[in-house]
Amino acid sequence: MEFYESEDTNLLRRIINWVTDIIVVVAIAFFSIYAFGTQIPVSGSSMQPVLKTEDVVLVNRLIYDFQDPDRFDIVVFRRDDNKMIVKRVIGLPGETVQIEDGQIYIDGRLLTETEEMPSITSPGMAEHPIELGQEEYFLLGDNRDSSEDSRFANVGNVKRDKIIGKVWLRLFPVLDMGLVD
Repeated sequence: MEFYESEDTNLLRRIINWVTDIIVVVAIAFFSIYAFGTQIPVSGSSMQPVLKTEDVVLVNRLIYDFQDPDRFDIVVFRRDDNKMIVKRVIGLPGETVQIEDGQIYIDGRLLTETEEMPSITSPGMAEHPIELGQEEYFLLGDNRDSSEDSRFANVGNVKRDKIIGKVWLRLFPVLDMGLVD
């Protein structure tokens, strides 16, 4: 006895497969955009020389669902006015940060940065020790004398839930496209 599918069954099966394929592709696209592709334009010169004004970067929003930000990560956070800002993580939860004689001290020890940074002429509130809470980070711009960051009251310590993700790729300008350290 041979089994033959009717044309109606065959057509229904093709439609179900087609709809399933579309759903899978859309789900993968949304996941990829959420995890690896949120585009953020950089505004201002606070992250020079690494990032310049009008650079467009991609932000990995998924990484901090699995791990906490590390020191020296370049992150995007949302200020209370909903503006998205790009800065570098310097102080981690539970640490004490102070800027003295143009240098950064973490828990009383001089911070050794991976790249040579200029001396800080304006320590702001960090002139005195700043203790970070269990969910707080101290963020600075790389262009320290031209950055509105955790040293100042309008930014202050940044709560973990305000950090959107980690900057990982410069998308524009195309000639400068590449991974961001």
